Amino acid sequence: MGGKFHTLFDAVSRVMAQTPRSSSLVENLNSRLRTYFTLRRHLGNSYLDLLRFFLNHRRFMRSRCAERNGKSPREVMTGQGHPHWLTLLGLGPLQSQRA
Repeated sequence: MGGKFHTLFDAVSRVMAQTPRSSSLVENLNSRLRTYFTLRRHLGNSYLDLLRFFLNHRRFMRSRCAERNGKSPREVMTGQGHPHWLTLLGLGPLQSQRA
């Protein structure tokens, strides 16, 4: 690599210094996902894909950030709205429950 090594080493060092190193981030994610994993004995790719879709399209009920309230992670990232996640799966528009 020659002279490129030091440049690369410096770049990697800067990125590592800016990356949060905390097990609490991982534990938070694990605690949120654990409830979904205990519902199933086998976790195949189809289940994980559905879970990822659900978590990316379900709207936040509350958030510390006011701009996230009532929006899904996808809406926060793209700035574009979308229908309810069940409608996106082709299950038709949601209907109100009748007594």
